[in-house]
Amino acid sequence: MEVPASTGKEMSPNMLEHQYQYLVGVDWGTERHEVCVMDARGEVVAKRQVEHTGEALGVLCDELTRLVQGHPDRIAVAIETPRGAVVESLVERGFHVYSINPKQLDRFRDRHTVAGSKDDELDAFVMADSLRTDRKCFRRVRIDDPLIIQVRELSRASDGLKVELGRLSNQLREQILRYLPQLLELCPGADEPWLWELMALVCENTQPTRVRLPQVRIVLKDHRIRRIDADTVVAKLRQEPPWRTAGTQQAVRAHIKLLLPRLRVTRQQSRDCEQQIEALLEEMALPPAQGASAEGEIREHRDVKILQSLPGAGKVVVATMLAEASQPLAERDYYTLRSQAGIAPVTKSSGKRSRAKATVSMRYGCNWRLRNAFYYWAMGALKKDQRAKKHYTTLRDRGHSHGRALRGVADRLLSMLMAMLKDCTLYSPTKRLPAVAT
Repeated sequence: MEVPASTGKEMSPNMLEHQYQYLVGVDWGTERHEVCVMDARGEVVAKRQVEHTGEALGVLCDELTRLVQGHPDRIAVAIETPRGAVVESLVERGFHVYSINPKQLDRFRDRHTVAGSKDDELDAFVMADSLRTDRKCFRRVRIDDPLIIQVRELSRASDGLKVELGRLSNQLREQILRYLPQLLELCPGADEPWLWELMALVCENTQPTRVRLPQVRIVLKDHRIRRIDADTVVAKLRQEPPWRTAGTQQAVRAHIKLLLPRLRVTRQQSRDCEQQIEALLEEMALPPAQGASAEGEIREHRDVKILQSLPGAGKVVVATMLAEASQPLAERDYYTLRSQAGIAPVTKSSGKRSRAKATVSMRYGCNWRLRNAFYYWAMGALKKDQRAKKHYTTLRDRGHSHGRALRGVADRLLSMLMAMLKDCTLYSPTKRLPAVAT
């Protein structure tokens, strides 16, 4: 990339804080990236394509660094995604990286073309120019702590494993429905390990009636199942199936044999993920090492302890909040966090809709993993916090739905969390006045 030499004029700290010498737009791709370099006046300095390789990204960073004579903080980079190899490479080299929502970028594109045309080179130019004129619409990207990154990956992997476990359980249920539907009366979801062990015994024999009472007792004892006795299970196995199609039993047994190992492995991996997440949260909650100078370590330690002290916030909720909203939490940004979690409603008051007739609806454009975490946080708080329960009851009495009332509870909890984070205090029900009669 051929770029002109820097003028050599030094910029004051105040100028560095409010103005950048060059703006760079990066249209991210899987194989290559379009890059547009623009100066502070809006003149395009250079354009080029960069391959998605470590060597090519390193060359780009070197060229940009030479452009500002070794001061990467004088360059601001705009990109759609807030994470990835490109973002991490630029941030680690000292460039200021800003991310933007793709929908906002689409609106900025209309400034430059009304024909609806779209290409990667144009998007790179639009991002650089928009960052120059509307930096407030962008969000500064910072690399999270390594532990936060691990929690994020494990949390998302855990969610994926739970979804996969549900799919496999549904497939097993479908096969049991074809073969021994009476067993679903004991385990309707076919998602309990004791049933998997029982089906393994059934598949080992030519007929379900050959499974013996002592074998069933061992299965129930190993899995600590007390709500069902072995005689009931054997009686179900002795019942005649509703139909006898030739070849059905053999085909179903073969299918079940393929499903059972996958179910066991997926369940074990899900449990391992949860244990690793819990261990990482415990490590993050430990006091920082003596003499640690990193402010981030001290802040994250305090944040984890504060989050864990909240009523209804279990390890899954805490891990999801740290994974999906680490930057708003670090910045104590209440409004951004409530929008990302879908708590902030959407108000429409325009044209014939006066403010008195404005419609208020649920926000669907949000982080759904964060929304689910706040939902379960509010549900847990109803059981452990009398004030949350009272607020929920008040909203329900006003005619609000269950979901709307839970979002109201979550909004109040989030407001309280922001105050706790700013004051670095743990949750204490005695500090919240006036007291609620129980």
